[in-house]
Amino acid sequence: MVERRLAVGSAVCALLTLALGLVYAGESTPGRVDAAVKSAIDSRLGSHSTVLYWLVLATQPYLWIPVILVTAAICLRLRRCRDAAFALLGPPVAIGLNSWVLKPLFDRHYQGVLVYPSGHTVSLVSTLTMLALLVPAGTATRTVLGVGTLGLVCACVGMIGLSYHYFTDIVGGTLFGVTVVLAMASLWPRLGPARSTG
Repeated sequence: MVERRLAVGSAVCALLTLALGLVYAGESTPGRVDAAVKSAIDSRLGSHSTVLYWLVLATQPYLWIPVILVTAAICLRLRRCRDAAFALLGPPVAIGLNSWVLKPLFDRHYQGVLVYPSGHTVSLVSTLTMLALLVPAGTATRTVLGVGTLGLVCACVGMIGLSYHYFTDIVGGTLFGVTVVLAMASLWPRLGPARSTG
């Protein structure tokens, strides 16, 4: 059953988000993995701030908000009203819970700012997860996941290089973005394109 698989996936991601968050709760210094990743990125792109800013473009609201709105509009055009509502609610719910619940809960700081889980990452990943669930299964889903993975890797390099986040913040943001959208999808009626009956 699809809904059960979505619920199990969400639960696993939630547990991993919690476990990773507890390791770094209340911290303001990088772990060994964070320091190693930061050092590797700085050694290759440290002086290329323009490149780093371009790499984080996919995490900015002026990109993912239009994606959400266009997706909802297409769903409405196709008379998939429930899917349009899911598109409009999924990512914002994930972003809101992250900003107002998880970040204060874990209280991890980087340069005086709450950073775990990464809000930039939650925005991007929750939008991509929503898209992957709404597009027709098959090539379209694989395309969303492939392009999305590339965008996430680029954003990860950019955010670490610009000192927005530690690597583990981004891992936590990825997990939490998936957690919320899969949880909502597991409860959402008739999500996705209509299935052929013939």
